[in-house]
Amino acid sequence: MFNFHKSRNAKTKTLIIAEIGINHNGDIDKAKLLIEKAHDCGASAVKLQTYITEKRASKDSPIYEVLKKCELNFDQQNNLFKFGQDLGIEIFSTPFDEESVQFLGQTDCKFIKIASFDVTNFKLIRSISSLNKQIIMSTGMTNENELKQSLSIFDKETIDNKLALLHCISSYPAPENMANLASIKALRSFFNGPVGYSDHTIGWSVPVFSIFAGATIIEKHFTLDCEEEGPDHKLSADPIMLKKIIENVQKAEEILGEEKVCISNAESDFLQYKRKSI
Repeated sequence: MFNFHKSRNAKTKTLIIAEIGINHNGDIDKAKLLIEKAHDCGASAVKLQTYITEKRASKDSPIYEVLKKCELNFDQQNNLFKFGQDLGIEIFSTPFDEESVQFLGQTDCKFIKIASFDVTNFKLIRSISSLNKQIIMSTGMTNENELKQSLSIFDKETIDNKLALLHCISSYPAPENMANLASIKALRSFFNGPVGYSDHTIGWSVPVFSIFAGATIIEKHFTLDCEEEGPDHKLSADPIMLKKIIENVQKAEEILGEEKVCISNAESDFLQYKRKSI
């Protein structure tokens, strides 16, 4: 069974992933501060991005310089994995090239994320699926046929016990009215594992609403300051917003209750008025 080892400090049944991504701007001390803040807020885990810039984007790409500035080498990432372990929060990452996959395969991180951009990158998926890791895959920019083709790469053990899917709209930022949270139910109609939501909207409400569509995992970009320079800060949660998301997810979980037909404790005083046929 898919088993996400949450932070000892996690405050929700729902798995709340604080996606640091490249919001550390290439500064390892800032990455550590982001990890600390995510832990203090009650996040379940923190996610990084692992890549070699030259293998992720060409030098004439508009994002090359940003990625190069924000690249953390493998030694720095090992340092962050150890930092998270000592703090008591799970750190994992999204690899964007074969060398990064092999690096993560040699670490103690228990999870690997497949980005929406790589759902049809079957070579990378095969490489990731060969590792003894649990896998979370986002599904942005993907139709049902493409997704099912990707899923066919995984063996039955992975499909049944080691894979989770996240509905995602790969727009940065994504408009609230195009979040299409009903896709979470569509994913659950043909995939039996955990299904969640990777959010790119501005604000806190859409990720919380995803709970009512059936999300059991929420991923939200995380920053210290939404006004910082960089491509992802604007659509990220700062510590105040992440706390608000977690508090409202707790409330949503309480409102949802359990999936069963039963007599509620709230109804006990009114059972005397229950009518039977005469």
